Amino acid sequence: MIAAAALLGYAGLLLAAGAPALARARWPDRAPRLAVAAWLALAGSAAASVTLGGLALVVPTVRVSADLADLLTACVMALRAQYAHPGGAALAGAGAVLALAVTARVSWCAARTLTDGALARRRHLRGLGLAGRTDPRLGAVVIDHHEPAAYCLPGGRRQVVLTTGAIAALDHAQLAAVLAHERAHQRGRHHLLVSLAGALAAAFPRIPAFRQAHEQVARLAELLADDAATAACPRLAVAGALLALGAAAPAPAAGLGAGGSATGARVRRLIAAPRPLSRAASAAGMLTVAALVAFPLLTAAGPALAARGENYCSHAAAAAPAAAARSAGTAGWCGLSAGC
Repeated sequence: MIAAAALLGYAGLLLAAGAPALARARWPDRAPRLAVAAWLALAGSAAASVTLGGLALVVPTVRVSADLADLLTACVMALRAQYAHPGGAALAGAGAVLALAVTARVSWCAARTLTDGALARRRHLRGLGLAGRTDPRLGAVVIDHHEPAAYCLPGGRRQVVLTTGAIAALDHAQLAAVLAHERAHQRGRHHLLVSLAGALAAAFPRIPAFRQAHEQVARLAELLADDAATAACPRLAVAGALLALGAAAPAPAAGLGAGGSATGARVRRLIAAPRPLSRAASAAGMLTVAALVAFPLLTAAGPALAARGENYCSHAAAAAPAAAARSAGTAGWCGLSAGC
């Protein structure tokens, strides 16, 4: 019961207090890669904790087959005792329903999100084949349109798309910055990170923490691409490109784009050039992310490890029946042999 309560309480704490605290923090803009890991670890750990908490409630009602050896029966009984709770079959049934519902919901939403994204990209690529033309000099597809827009389509057939309005609005350095930004999205497979967070948000639409995680991962993916662009182009060129593209031409649902509603904040960040986190702070952040992921697993497995430490459920005890069987076999052979 302690393991299940700890897991469910941990999930509630992450969703009610952890997500708002992470959203208020200022360090994510200085370390967007670590922040993406933190948001995904927080959301994933919350969902995993609920699932494992439900399974922990089921363990005490697991039946032990009469055909099992006495030693295995003792081990299973010890395991059931470690996970025991006063709720009986009703609480165990609720735990099973909870675990199955969360697992099925997350799996369905993840599969649907990835499938819908792939289909949308395929349809968009067919449209580009009709309306766009490939520019070998830019390595991008150009569409005749007066509004400035730039975005990329991830997946197997990677494409960077520019409108003629964007090409006219950007100078050479800014155009190079936009191309670097979009190719950073493709190299980093940022669409998978955004899709994973989006799947959890779709699975639990009424829980603000999951919606917040999706929004933050999408925002941080843009910061990651901005930082990658500054490694290849001047920082002010990247900021100027974002200003030129503005917020009037967001990327289609099938892709990721340099423009967007948060362009102003990103431009201020580029101009301010915030210092990256220190090595100590980065190491502490990585340890925290690892702890977020490990806690549900260790908590769920704790009672099983405790049962394994019992005398009748240890390696030594497990070896005893085999040794006894060998001794009995030797004695029987010696009884028939004149040399013994």
